[in-house]
Amino acid sequence: MSAIAVPSKASTIILARPHARDGFEVLMTRRLSDMQVLAGFLVFPGGGVEEVDWSDRMLLRCRGLSPAQAQQILGTEMSPEQSMGHWVAAVRELFEEAGVHFFVSDRGIAAHVAQDGTAERLAEKRGALSIGQLDLPSLLESEKLYCDLGRLAYLFHRVTPDKHAVRFDTRFYLAALPENQTPLTSSEEVAETLWITPEAAIEQSESGRFPMMPPTIIALRMLAQHGSWHDLASAYRLL
Repeated sequence: MSAIAVPSKASTIILARPHARDGFEVLMTRRLSDMQVLAGFLVFPGGGVEEVDWSDRMLLRCRGLSPAQAQQILGTEMSPEQSMGHWVAAVRELFEEAGVHFFVSDRGIAAHVAQDGTAERLAEKRGALSIGQLDLPSLLESEKLYCDLGRLAYLFHRVTPDKHAVRFDTRFYLAALPENQTPLTSSEEVAETLWITPEAAIEQSESGRFPMMPPTIIALRMLAQHGSWHDLASAYRLL
């Protein structure tokens, strides 16, 4: 009998925006067809929690949430710092895969509204971050920016069943698309990005057009229960 694989810590983030008559859409990405894991699947941005995500340098670059609060929300035996790392990983993965960020100045001003070329530099550094030539603390330090983790609402926790060879221990988050930001159409690990209503995404999965993992469908069904953007934003206190 083969040994049960130990699940890797991971974070996934669902980005939402208002859509037609107070409805809403979520951002999904289609993974490249040559990926080793979930090739061609429709997923939400996300990936593994890295040690640097909860390092001292990284925690100094966070706003809107404390490590103690992160641990309390997750209700986990992980340390406060490791708990905080799950929020950071969600922000980092969103930026790497879709180019959307929650970076702010020390005064809380969103980085993309600065008139000093910050947006252009972040776009250039995103590529280096994605391929491992730069880590997030270094990027933020170089731009004198911080992660606004208070923009993310925690949804739920899922662990891949024992029978799978590759397993993930994943926390899911929800956030509103920041104003005046547009996701990339594709990136290093993403064949395409698309905005879609939860109901339409579920239909696409059921029709067999887009393969999805069960936790993705669970999240879509959960969000589809909210009949309007107002209901969704109020329920999760989206900023």
